[in-house]
Parts: sequence; C-alpha cells; structure tokens
Amino acid sequence: MSHHHCGKLPRLHAAAFRFVACLLLWSSLIAIAASAQSGFALKQVADGFTSPVVLIPYDNSGRLLVVDQIGTITMLSGDAKLPFLDLRDRLTKLNKGFDERGLLGLALHPKFKSNRKVYVVYSAPLRDKTLAEWDHTMTLSEFKVFEKDRLQVDPASEKIILQIDKPWFNHNGGCLAFGPEGYLYLSVGDGGNKDDTGRGHSTQGNGQDTSVLLGKVLRIDVNKGNPYAIPSDNPFAKGGGRPEIFAYGLRNTWRMSFDRGGNHELFGGDVGQNMFEEVNIIVKGGNYGWRTREGFHYFDPKTPNKPPEDGPKVGPDGKPFIDPILEYKNINGWRNDPEARGISVTGGYVYRGKALRQLQGRYVFADWSRNFGLPDGVMYVATRPNSRDERHWSLAPMALVSPADGKIGAFIVALGQDAEGELYVLTNASNGLVKNTGKVFKLVKAD
Repeated sequence: MSHHHCGKLPRLHAAAFRFVACLLLWSSLIAIAASAQSGFALKQVADGFTSPVVLIPYDNSGRLLVVDQIGTITMLSGDAKLPFLDLRDRLTKLNKGFDERGLLGLALHPKFKSNRKVYVVYSAPLRDKTLAEWDHTMTLSEFKVFEKDRLQVDPASEKIILQIDKPWFNHNGGCLAFGPEGYLYLSVGDGGNKDDTGRGHSTQGNGQDTSVLLGKVLRIDVNKGNPYAIPSDNPFAKGGGRPEIFAYGLRNTWRMSFDRGGNHELFGGDVGQNMFEEVNIIVKGGNYGWRTREGFHYFDPKTPNKPPEDGPKVGPDGKPFIDPILEYKNINGWRNDPEARGISVTGGYVYRGKALRQLQGRYVFADWSRNFGLPDGVMYVATRPNSRDERHWSLAPMALVSPADGKIGAFIVALGQDAEGELYVLTNASNGLVKNTGKVFKLVKAD
C-alpha cells in the first residue's frame, strides 16, 4: 500500500465521522423538535364539577383545592372529594346558562400553616340599591380554617376585605394570587358590557380611568391595616389614582399567575373584544392600553371590528402603553383566517415542574373555545424570545396525543398548578352553569 493511499484513509475517516456527527446532530434536533411538539396527554383526576375555575395546592401532601364557579371549594385528597367551603348562599343569583359571575378566586396566605387564612373572591348581591340597574358587588373576603379541623373553612369567620360594585354581569376577572413579596394581587375586569362603554363606564373607559378600580390589577397588603394597607411603592400610593392599583388599561384579566421560577414575573391572559386576544407580563405602574389598544393594535369603540391605523401612543398620564408579549387573532373577528386561534384567552402558567422537561420555562395556556356554542378549547405553548431586543414570544399549539387528535372537546375554563409545579386543565363540557360536566385533568407525558 502506498503512502498516497494511507494518507487518504484518515481523511475518509474524518469525512465519515463528520457525516455521522451531522446525522446524529440532525436526528437529535428532530427528536428535540418532536419532543417539544408531542408526547403530552390529559389524564383525568376528578369530575362531577359544574365549572371548575381555580386549582391550587393545599399543602405539600398532594392535596389540591378546586373552586367551582357555582360557589363551592372541594379538596381533592387521593380519590376522595372533601367539602372545604360552601358559599352558594352568599352569591348573587347566577344564570343557568352562560355566566361570568360566581366564586372566582382563591388564594391561601403564604403563612397559611400558622395563621389559617384563606382568601376568596365572589359575586355577591348588589350592596348599593341606589345604583339602579347595576348588577352585583365583587367581594374579596378573608376566612380561616377551623383550628381543630384544618380541612374545612369556618364559614362564620368571614372578614370582608374589599368590595367593588359592578355595573354588568360580565368582565369580572376575579383572579387572586400572592406575589413573591407577600402582597395580595387581584384582577378586576373593566365593568362589563362591551367596548368599555355604557352604564358604569367612564367617558374615557374604565381601563384608562385611574380613579376607579375596574379594568385593573390591584395590589394590597393584607398583613397590615384594617382591613388592609397600601404597599408604599404602589404607583398611586401618594395620589393621582386609587392607591390599590398596581397596573391598568386591562379589559378582563380572567386568569393570572406568578412564575414560581425565573424572575417571578406576573403573567395575565387579557380577554379581547372581537379582534385580538393577548397575554401580558404585568408590571408595576404598567398601562396595557385598553380601550385605546387591543393587543398590538389601536382600538376605537365606535368601530370595534376595524382597528384604526393610528392613535395615541401614551395614556392620559403621558406614559407609553405596554405591549403584550403575544397576541393572536380572535375567530369572531377573523372568521375564515387560519391564523385565528380562539375566542377568549384563558391564561395559564410558566411551567416549572419536573415531569415535562421540554416545557421548562415556557408559558402554557389555553383558549376557552374556538366556538361559543361548541366545546372546542385549545392548548398553547409560548416560548420566550432568545434575544433581549425581541419582545414578542413565539406561539405554538400544544400537540396532545391524548385525547385523540388533540381535540379536548370541552371549554377550557382555567389551568391550575400543584405544589410540584405540574399543571392541570379545568374544563366544562357546557358553556353555562348547568349539569356536572366539569372535569380536572393533569398534563402528563403520553404513554
């Protein structure tokens, strides 16, 4: 064998090696792409609810609390369903059909183990009879579990913290969450009706009116004051607006959540009018634009289905509006557009569990349905951009292996998160508060 041939062998080896390495890299990239898009399933963990709207961990034992919109809170303990609190007799009369009122929010105090405090938000009968034609009073209350029986709330322990009169039955928000600094956050819709107009709406719209609590995210300190204190760094703590306001220019932040990892950002799904649904990272003093903006677009209540080409860049206080991290087209306003993805963003959580590694750090959320009359909820995954200059998150449907074809066949009312950071999907087969078709599923790896 000549030296000439010998010299070629290592080069052949190197070329073959590079080829194999490329193949391996390519196949691993394909595997990563496939794993990011497949292998998820919804495993039913409970049923028999009407419309489950909140799921949170009770403790580190695996027990979960599930809020049913009709007014009850149930503890899931293994296969058992234990009654935790029944507030049905304190709610305003709910519709049998579609209704956005009810028992809407639940949060346990960060020091719940020692102080036994539980916070709820519900739609009570209208307290002020002088507000002719107004609808109900949104009520934030503190309760305590029994000292001797920590598995049940003492219904006589109610202490009303905050009440907000609502002109219409819809756009209530009502999501509760404790922030990393221990303050309590509450999402409040713009008052209802449509276009942020009509009875009970300011001339500029409630979203932009900092003298009202509607169309906001509020932040209060329930550890001080009576019934609460204002955090000293709240945007309007020293005047210029209601001191409880944390962020404003919001239409109806139905579900919001703090990222339990990363920078503990507050994510909110803000339900749009007819054209665009949006997800926001909600920051202190942020003005998210409603009703001047809807998603990344201008909005005019006189032409709600035709976004104006131009409009104000800043709010009444001169501060620029904050854009959402993502938007998608609403099917109602974009009937035959393949990019239209749903009709009402549900909101969700940044995944920080251990079971579904490919979702780590991604925002998992849902849209209530692709059709108001038919149960057709959809799940989505949003991914943070790689560069700091890019603000918009990318959006992809979550490919569910089970149920078949990823068709959930239900309205997705909310998502939940357990003590381990694993996620749950809360559904209702009906768009109303009828029958017991509400179910709770856990998001798991497909077999």
